[in-house]
Order: sequence, then structure tokens, then C-alpha cells
Amino acid sequence: MVGSTGYIGKAVVRALVNRGHGVVAFARPCAGVGGTEDEEATRRSLAGADVRFGQATRLDSLLADGGRGESFHAVVCCLASRTGGVADSWRIDHQATVNAIEAARRLGARQFVLLSAICVQKPLLAFQKAKCKAEEELKASGLIWSIVRPTAFFKSLAAQVEPVRQGCPYVMFGDGQQAACTPISEEDLAEYMADCLERPELQNRVLPIGGPGPALTAKQQGELLFSLLQRPPRFLSVPVALFDVVIRVFTALNRLIPGLEDTLEYARIGHYYATESMLVWDSQTNAYCADATPSTGTDTLEDFYKRILGEGLHGQDLGDQLLWNRWRRPQP
Repeated sequence: MVGSTGYIGKAVVRALVNRGHGVVAFARPCAGVGGTEDEEATRRSLAGADVRFGQATRLDSLLADGGRGESFHAVVCCLASRTGGVADSWRIDHQATVNAIEAARRLGARQFVLLSAICVQKPLLAFQKAKCKAEEELKASGLIWSIVRPTAFFKSLAAQVEPVRQGCPYVMFGDGQQAACTPISEEDLAEYMADCLERPELQNRVLPIGGPGPALTAKQQGELLFSLLQRPPRFLSVPVALFDVVIRVFTALNRLIPGLEDTLEYARIGHYYATESMLVWDSQTNAYCADATPSTGTDTLEDFYKRILGEGLHGQDLGDQLLWNRWRRPQP
């Protein structure tokens, strides 16, 4: 298991251990958000797995520190860039993933399950292009492969819960109805990825997947949250055109001042997620289609909101999403 300490990776390790698989979890010596989790904490968070430490960006480390000369039946890869920056995307979403594919081949594995993303259907961003290239190299590897492309994670929709609870409006772009998703929990996605190891019909296939229930727009997500809080909805609409202005400004500045490439990329990422749905793209109708997006599991966004409203965000490390809280303050 590579990428074992991420949000989905930890859940996949739990699912595999619970099914009785012998799991070797490969991790960085300093894992977690901001690299704050030491080796002992990582072992606790991956209970039941044989945790080994090294660097997925180095093939030799994957083989020596992870493989240790042993043979493996399969490799599951949940590697993903933490920042979405250009260089980091190509370093992790592509090169480290390709390293894992080559390590799988050298360690005798027959099967490889890759966590990708549904947004690679329209690859405009660096991390999407890097994932697409890694996907193609996996298909050509000679391994039995499954490429899982999930829609939005619950975690990605959690950042506004606490500010809204404290009295802030729900922030949306435009009218909040330009983009929709069928969000999926980490547990349901992890079980689906574990299924890929065991169900032949999920092998040698690209697998878009969402969670249960209808597709929800940002406005509907906000309305659901206010309903659970038993408050009338209150929204703050941010013009999508703001991203266009920022992108134009940083495009011009990037020509003059080296080093702004990632800042420009973050603006592009913001624009993408404000305007593009995390659903299957229908090339015949030239539109996203909720009905064509497969679903799995039983855990709904409403269930998730209820849990974190009652129990807090324990286990949902938001990382960079905490930026929401840096500029917003409760309003009377």
C-alpha cells in the first residue's frame, strides 16, 4: 500500500486489514498534514499493517525499504500531491506513482489499483495532466489494473461547517448551481477500492464512482447544512469572474517575476472547482451527467454533516482547507 497515510489511504488500509489481507503500508518517516506525524504515530494510525518507511519519490527506496526482497500479490496506490502545485503534482501524481508501478512489477505483483480522480476527464490543471499520464503508463504496464476515479470526498465539503455553525454565511461561487457532485465517504471509497482486488469485473477498467444519493450543487449543500442547524439559509455569493481577474493578473506577473507558477495554478484550481462538476462527462451531450455516474456505499453527505455537527472534525484533517477560517469571522 503506497500513499497509506493520506485521507483515503488510511481508510483503504483499514478496509484491507479488516478483510484479512496481509498489508505492508509504505509511509514517509514524517507523515500527516504538514509532516507532523512521527513513525510511532503512523504505526498507530495504520494498526494491523506492517508499516515500513521510505520515500515513494525514489524507486530504490520503494524496493529496498518497502519491498525488502519479498514478493507481493498486488499494490494499491493512493498517492496524491498535497498542494496541487505544478512541480509537486508531477513529482507525486506522476513520478512517484510510476515508481510504484515499476516497483510492483519488480516485486512480482500481478495487480495494481490506482486512486485517480474524476476530474481528469477534462485535464486542464497540472495534477490532472500528471494523473492522466500515470494512468496511461499503468495501462501499458502489463499488470492487471483498476483505475478508480472518485467524485468529491466528504472532507472536501467540510471546511465551511464550523464557520457556518458559528454564524458565518455559506460561501458559494456565482449562484452556487454551476457545479455538482455525488460526494463519497472515505469508508465507502475504501471498500470499493478493496473490491477491485477481489472482483474481476472491476479489473482492467477505468471506474468513475460517487456516493449514494442525488447529485448536489454547492447551494444544495449549503441548504442541507442550514436545515440540519435549523436556521434559514444565508449565502455569500462570490463572482466566478473574480478567478478570471486573478488568473489574468498572475499570468502577467509570472512573466515578470519567476516563482509565481504555483500561485497561478491555485487560482486555476479554484476556478475549475467553481465551474466544473465532479460527475461523469458525457461526450455525446457535451455535458456532465449525474445519471451516468455510478454510486456505491450507504454513507450520505447528510449523515456526514450530522456526525461532524455532533462530534466535530476529528479524523477529517482539513490541511489547506483551513484557509477558509483565516479570513472569515462569525457575523451577528
